[in-house]
Amino acid sequence: MRGWLTDDHSLTARIRARCGRFSLQVVSQGKGVVLPDELAALGVHRHGALWQREVLLIADGEPVVFARSLVAATTVPAAWHLLRHLGGRPLAAVLFDDPRVHRSPLEAARLDARDTRWHHAAQATGRNALPPLWARRSVFHRSAAPLLITEVFLPAIRNLAP
Repeated sequence: MRGWLTDDHSLTARIRARCGRFSLQVVSQGKGVVLPDELAALGVHRHGALWQREVLLIADGEPVVFARSLVAATTVPAAWHLLRHLGGRPLAAVLFDDPRVHRSPLEAARLDARDTRWHHAAQATGRNALPPLWARRSVFHRSAAPLLITEVFLPAIRNLAP
């Protein structure tokens, strides 16, 4: 898993290069509940209007990543306005093709049933019995507005070449 967790290039591009058919399924989008560690990573000190997008990245018909994007709702109309209109398109094109976007170092963690993100991933895939899952996250900045992306690696990621 080390390669998946530490590669700071586009995860979507890496998955696409290792499968025959790639797709993205939007699980949810809109205002949502944010965890205290997510607020801290975003640099937000109080609960406010936070906008979230949760998606599944699917390789050859199998979900391989559950991804969660969070941004303060006040920055959606400005720096991250295009997030509301992505639909089924990956966020990667916006993040890696814009020279104004800067990324923080990756953080990795192992999530289990004690973590809300693990439950979101299980619910998104329709599987109640997932093993502990590796995840990584980083903050992208555009015009000083932070966007937190957490990518949870599902068991099927191991079917793709490293």
